[in-house]
Amino acid sequence: MSDSTTTKLPKDTAAEKGMVNIQVDGHWIQVPRGTRMIEACKLAEKEVPHYCYHPKLSSPGNCRMCLVQMGMPPRPNPGEEPSYDENGFQKISWMPRPVIACANTVAENMGIRTKGDLVEKCREGVMEFLLINHPLDCPICDQAGECGLQEFSVQHGKGSSRFKEDKVKKPKNVKIGPRIRLDDERCIMCSRCIRFMDEVAQEPVLGFSERGTHTTVGVYPGRELDNNYGLNTVDLCPVGALTSNDFRFQMRTWFLKETPSIDTNCGTGANIIIWTRGNKIFRVTPRQNDDVNSCWMPDSHRLSYTCPSHDNRLSAPLIKADGVHEETCWSNSIAAAGEAIKQFEGNEIAIIASGKQTNEELFMMRTLAAELSTDLISIIPHTQESDKMLISEDRNPNTTGAGLILGLDDPTEKLAAIKDGICNGSIKAVIAASEDLLDAGFSADDIDGLELLISIFNTTNATAQASDIVFPGASSAEKRGSMINVTGRLQKLNAACIPPADARDDWEIISDIILAITGETPEQAPLSIDQLSEIISNNIPQLEGKNLANISELGEVIIDTNVTIPLLDRETQRIAQGEIVG
Repeated sequence: MSDSTTTKLPKDTAAEKGMVNIQVDGHWIQVPRGTRMIEACKLAEKEVPHYCYHPKLSSPGNCRMCLVQMGMPPRPNPGEEPSYDENGFQKISWMPRPVIACANTVAENMGIRTKGDLVEKCREGVMEFLLINHPLDCPICDQAGECGLQEFSVQHGKGSSRFKEDKVKKPKNVKIGPRIRLDDERCIMCSRCIRFMDEVAQEPVLGFSERGTHTTVGVYPGRELDNNYGLNTVDLCPVGALTSNDFRFQMRTWFLKETPSIDTNCGTGANIIIWTRGNKIFRVTPRQNDDVNSCWMPDSHRLSYTCPSHDNRLSAPLIKADGVHEETCWSNSIAAAGEAIKQFEGNEIAIIASGKQTNEELFMMRTLAAELSTDLISIIPHTQESDKMLISEDRNPNTTGAGLILGLDDPTEKLAAIKDGICNGSIKAVIAASEDLLDAGFSADDIDGLELLISIFNTTNATAQASDIVFPGASSAEKRGSMINVTGRLQKLNAACIPPADARDDWEIISDIILAITGETPEQAPLSIDQLSEIISNNIPQLEGKNLANISELGEVIIDTNVTIPLLDRETQRIAQGEIVG
């Protein structure tokens, strides 16, 4: 037996690894067995244009834009042995008709062509049909700048249209739900919205009606697209058929700055993109992270953003004099806070931190407690029923981080003792940050009975009204830091806006208060959030080597909490069953 038959070629190792050898545009690669052709082309860094295909949804194969040419080795004649080239591959015989890449899977020795006369002519034809009844309103379309039809028509379309008849007229500017408008004349029947509502949101309220060029998408009679995940259909729509009432006609997307961050409305910590211009937030959209929120987020969370110019924003420090708050400068307010706090013993002071604060802010709250020699520090729990999707029962975004930073298994365990101390008068001073105490079970009488109340918050509330000294803090969209979600994943919060007027980050305010109490010089305090992050990584074992500079945009799990996210559990099951790519 010759060496050529006994030596294992690199291609022969594919089967042992569960892989197959395929050729994409003349180059051989190995991909996992069962991979869809469109995903194999992506691995080969070859673009296959598509509309209906989405890796998180089933593949109906109805847009036909992903047509490619496929080839397989020819079947040998009876008695003949297959012939191989010098690399051990069989010659490929190319099929004379294209196939859709989104629904077909690869096989050993398969060939795929994403270019060539056959493929390009097919794409031109498909694009021509898609544009036959499409309105010529790109200059006023809200999707302009992020429209897949625009992009692919330039790359794969013809320069002119042969269609001379009248376009089919379809419904325009139709309210199909409280947050979404439909311009059906722009729809290209990709069915992404229909499949999302059916398969992910599990509320199938959308469907097609009529036939041929008269096909329209709409809601079922007597129903509305009012699901709390409905705005994900706007993200999915590759054209301008579905638009958000909140963002519609507000701003061109190419004027907006994109800031990757995380949602702070619950413990899931969905990955998001904040879109801003001129220090104003125009919209929030989900950012893909398959370990946190997949590609989705709830409507209630994406519409909860507030801008720096919000009407009830605190923009300057306040000191109460004769029952009335007066604006003052930072140096006076910090000095006043330091002098006031020094009048009390450590066991007379309680600190109310927040599960809405970043790890860096919580570390400074812990440092403040240590300087005051008090162990009465707690966060306030915020819980509601989970929606069994992405909204966690824990409505604090950083309860896990609070437990880690404060060194408590339950970061709320001291709250009852603090309430009792305020009621019986043993606690005389409270420093609260990012919480309205009256919304957390404290009574107005309890708050009024305190000799000193200092609060840090970004908007006016009942606690601020009752406070002796009020410091204006920054909102979650205005600060950097890290948080740990309910699954134990360390994630990074990024600033998309600048705080208004004299507002500052919580960590800076707390640091200045500590300096005022101890009499130390400012040089002994952290000078930046990055420096503070480095200090934390050197003091918290689980965060060793994990500072803001090296936390990835997708985060990493640092604590095992045994908590899972229901939507991701269902997605994992669908991937295992072969329903979606994932």
